[in-house]
Amino acid sequence: MTLTQERQVILFKPQGSIDLDSGTVLSEQMAAIKPQHHQLWVIDLAEVDFMDSSGLVPLVKGLTVARQSGCRLVLCNVKAPVKLILELTQLDTVFEIFPNYEDIFAVVEDQPLLLAS
Repeated sequence: MTLTQERQVILFKPQGSIDLDSGTVLSEQMAAIKPQHHQLWVIDLAEVDFMDSSGLVPLVKGLTVARQSGCRLVLCNVKAPVKLILELTQLDTVFEIFPNYEDIFAVVEDQPLLLAS
């Protein structure tokens, strides 16, 4: 897993699958970040080929923490198997999902108030 922190953007890049074990690692990495108001948390799923129901826990937990802290959490590069899990659980309507990393910033640049609460 790769973690990058630049300015107000926190980028999480899990790899392989998100299941109970790797989901715990992702949860720990998110918990280690001290949320700051107006941060943008990005979970880039480009290298995730599989996610089971236990992998949803860190995503939902992260979203809850981000929102409570005045941050914004988005997903990008969601592959078909992961997207299917999000759709079956109707979490695709809860998360902001972008086709790729660059598209997140196109929207943010056009609408800078999206980071404000």
